[in-house]
Amino acid sequence: MKLDRTSLALAATVLLWASAFPAIRVALDGYGAGGLSFVRLAVASLALAVVAPLLKVRRPRGRDLPRIALVGASGMSAYQLLLNWGEIHVPAGTASLIVAVVPAISALLAAAFLGERLTLAVVAGSAVALGGAALIAVAGGDTRYTVAAWAVLAAAVAQAGYHFAIKPLLRRYTGLEVACYAMWAGTVLLLPLAPGAVRTALSAPADATLAAVYLGVLPSAAGFVVWGYAVARLTVTAATAALYLVPVVALAVAGVWLGERPRPVELLGGLIGIAGVALVNRRPRPERARTAAGTSPRAVPTRRRS
Repeated sequence: MKLDRTSLALAATVLLWASAFPAIRVALDGYGAGGLSFVRLAVASLALAVVAPLLKVRRPRGRDLPRIALVGASGMSAYQLLLNWGEIHVPAGTASLIVAVVPAISALLAAAFLGERLTLAVVAGSAVALGGAALIAVAGGDTRYTVAAWAVLAAAVAQAGYHFAIKPLLRRYTGLEVACYAMWAGTVLLLPLAPGAVRTALSAPADATLAAVYLGVLPSAAGFVVWGYAVARLTVTAATAALYLVPVVALAVAGVWLGERPRPVELLGGLIGIAGVALVNRRPRPERARTAAGTSPRAVPTRRRS
């Protein structure tokens, strides 16, 4: 069966974002958490700046700069620092399983701060997802692993904060524009790490440098571009459903690239987390309910839940 461009863009996004987890492990050997965070964001910012005119990215309004700084700090700077530090001790595939709970945390934050509807499915699903992440964190049997796993979970919280904090910006800008602004802001906030990152780059192994550049150009810059292309042509539900595959692909890539084999308890925690996220994202089927009530689905207009 021939895939269309939208499906290919979605598949590329999943592969790129999944491959980031093992690539981080490789790059950390040469750069450390702080140096890698700056290098990755700097490379991504430069790549996006080059293509921004072609993608017709507009300049942000001055009044939106404080919020852009906030989303850059949470979704880019803090996320990179926490995830990179966590992956020093947590395997790449395991880290991807923890980060997979981001949608559940985002739903709770949106309900708490944006007044979005808090349903039983959201509460129960979030509790299940966080329970799965907590199981992974406490199952290591090693203090360094446990602390690092909690750092990865904190990275997921930072990423979730980014997703709910960008909603006001998305009323005035495209998703790609918001991603560019956040990437550039996050890079500026990490400028104090630049001198150390440059010194580290001079002595870093070639494979670590290649992995760092790969992370900036492909998962970060290109990933956001192809994700924006896919989301613009699909419903949010259809697009985000594909992201369930990210930890699955990450586990496979980490197994081939790094020889990682997650323990059964880590896989169990990951499955619990993904199940919780699926429950959070579960949508009612109004057509079935109306048919059961004797009302034709075509007779009543449907409302899409945002």
